[in-house]
Amino acid sequence: MIKHIVFWKLRDDIVGQARNEKLMEIKRGFEAMRGQIPGLLAIELGITFSQGDESADFCLYSEFESRAALDGYATHPLHQALVSVVREVRVERRVADYEM
Repeated sequence: MIKHIVFWKLRDDIVGQARNEKLMEIKRGFEAMRGQIPGLLAIELGITFSQGDESADFCLYSEFESRAALDGYATHPLHQALVSVVREVRVERRVADYEM
């Protein structure tokens, strides 16, 4: 099994209701992938309440059957649609992929 974890920070100019709405749009988009992408076993997107300088604003936790399934997810149209949405609002991204 492959675990894929991603952390993002939002741009500083996205605040208040606009911030909340964008984060919820992204959360709904990722979680709508459940059952839609071959080899995707689990997916959730968390919106953090931490406010420190080192805190991420939101994070993705997902599990895949194999590296091939992770590769398929990366190029899947549902994922690609969200990639463009997230790129518009993020300033930082960190990713970790590992095998269990």
